[in-house]
Amino acid sequence: QVQLVESGGGLVPPGGSLRLSCAASGRFFVIYTMSWYRQALGKERELVATISTIGSPNYADSVKGRFTISRDNAKDTVYLQMNSLKPEDTAVYYCNSESRRPGTLDRDNSWGQGTQVTVSS
Repeated sequence: QVQLVESGGGLVPPGGSLRLSCAASGRFFVIYTMSWYRQALGKERELVATISTIGSPNYADSVKGRFTISRDNAKDTVYLQMNSLKPEDTAVYYCNSESRRPGTLDRDNSWGQGTQVTVSS
């Protein structure tokens, strides 16, 4: 019901910055929580940051003070500003949303296809 498309990944040296974007489209009445997850090679997917409908953020301890999550509800888009990047931030970053279908109380949990972030000199 909801399609999420991420963009903004790439190769950046340690200490650099990147900004990820994730745009939602499709049929939904409202999008509730939007989140960023990441999965490094050989590791489990982990939550990086999440933001509520009203913009209240939460972060994993490993990214606090370096990453900032934000959203533009008018554009159904969530962002992840990543500063002071470290090699251990290297991973595929996935966007996730929880939304409500039109005319029902049913909810969908949706994932994007992922975008690669590589931090290396």
